[in-house]
Amino acid sequence: MKRLIPSLAPFLGAALLAASVSVAAADAWPELTQPGTIVLFRHATAPGIGDPDNFKLDACATQRNLDERGRAEARRLGEQFRSRKITVGAVLSSQWCRTRETARLAFGEAAVKDEPAFNSFFSRSAGISETQTAQARTILARWRGPGTLVVVTHQVNITALTGVNPASAEGVVLRPVADGSLQVVGRVTP
Repeated sequence: MKRLIPSLAPFLGAALLAASVSVAAADAWPELTQPGTIVLFRHATAPGIGDPDNFKLDACATQRNLDERGRAEARRLGEQFRSRKITVGAVLSSQWCRTRETARLAFGEAAVKDEPAFNSFFSRSAGISETQTAQARTILARWRGPGTLVVVTHQVNITALTGVNPASAEGVVLRPVADGSLQVVGRVTP
């Protein structure tokens, strides 16, 4: 099921957006072969919720990290792209260790670029989340390829951008629309 999410969506409450938008769990892997497509992946399985109180961005030992299941999911993501011959134009990642590791295991160390606009705002103020979501939306709206833009980020970020609450390692496939909105075209899993 295809639908448009207005560019003002990040300023609406997440609950209102989620209630007004229903995403079919259609397999959207074929969509990723189309030029200019975007996929927002939630990082692979990292047990727990949020981060410990002693969290430091530059110290993975202080963060919630991928477990073996998560590492296997990340490798399967990369295998899916390769086996389906999906051209990856760029890979952006939040600066959290679990997102970086997901991206690197799937697409290789050299392919991944940190993008702070996709950092988690799980326990931060609403003002920060709105600003970050607007920054992320601008990055996504500008993408035209070549290839697919892959973003590895967090559930809160994806939900703020799309109204979809993805599972670990699940991707939400988007297509930018000329008016600056993003069209959700489906979901993918490893």
